[in-house]
Amino acid sequence: MDSAEIKELLDAALQLEEIHVKGEGSHFEVIAVDASFAGMSRVKKQQTIYGPLMEHISTNTIHALSIKAFTPEEWARDKKLNSLF
Repeated sequence: MDSAEIKELLDAALQLEEIHVKGEGSHFEVIAVDASFAGMSRVKKQQTIYGPLMEHISTNTIHALSIKAFTPEEWARDKKLNSLF
């Protein structure tokens, strides 16, 4: 499995405003941006991202997954603070 496949799975299942996936082998990082994350706890945001990927996590195709989920406002602020993307 590669980054593009993970992005396709998440795009198809969640229709997020933005999704960025990087990594290789079985270790990946996901940055997800969507207004639907407003008011969600960090755990709920992560559960939303894990959902479409659980089959691949349970078979160890994805071994490690780092998730950062933002509202568009949080993402704009975080990009400026961390000079991301």
